[in-house]
Amino acid sequence: MTEKIRVFIVDDHAILRTGLKQILNESDDVCVIGEADCGSKALHSLSQLPSDVVLLDISLPDRNGLEVLKLIKRDQPKTAVLMLSMHREDQYAIRSLKAGASGYLSKQSADSELLNAVRVVACGKKYVSPEVAQALANQIGEPEDKPRHETLSDREFETLRLIASGLTVGDIAEKLCLSVKTVSMYRARLLEKMQLRHNAELTHYAIRNNLID
Repeated sequence: MTEKIRVFIVDDHAILRTGLKQILNESDDVCVIGEADCGSKALHSLSQLPSDVVLLDISLPDRNGLEVLKLIKRDQPKTAVLMLSMHREDQYAIRSLKAGASGYLSKQSADSELLNAVRVVACGKKYVSPEVAQALANQIGEPEDKPRHETLSDREFETLRLIASGLTVGDIAEKLCLSVKTVSMYRARLLEKMQLRHNAELTHYAIRNNLID
C-alpha cells in the first residue's frame, strides 16, 4: 500500500482549516497530520511531526507567512510548502516562489485545485496557476522594466501594503510584532528605494499598481 501524503495546515481561521481538512481527508492518498493557527506553533509542531507538504497562509497573527516559509525551508528543506492566501497571485506568488515555496494557491480556488496542488508539490514539482505562470513570463527578459516595488524586501513590501491600507506606523508595529523604530526604518528604506516622498505618494503608487485589496 502506497504511503499517504502527510499534510500540515497553518492558518489562523478555524473554519477554513476544517474545510481544508475535509477536502484532503476525503482523498485516499492524502491525510492531515496536524494544524496550527500561527507561525510559532507551526514551527514547534513541524519540528516533531515530519510532513510532506505544509499548507501555509501568508497572513498569520504573529508573523508574516513568508518568514515562516523561510524558516521551514531552512530546517526542513525537503518539505514542500504550498502557500495559501486571500491575496491575488500577482501580489505574493512570485515572492513566495523565490523564497522557497513549491507553489501558491488562492483560497478562492482551493476547493477545485487543492488536491491536485498538494499531489504536484509532494512529487517535488512546482505548482503554479495560469495567473502565476503569466506573471513569471512577464518577468523574463525585461529586468530594466521591473516595477519599483519588486526591488523591496519582503518586510518592506509588507510595510508598503499596510501603510497604503491606512495603518499608522504604530498600528503596523503592533500587527507585525516589531518596534515602532524598526517599522519606521522599513518605511524610510522603502520610500528611498521607490523614490517617493511621503505616505500619500506611497498610497497612490500602491493603488495604481493594485497592491492593496
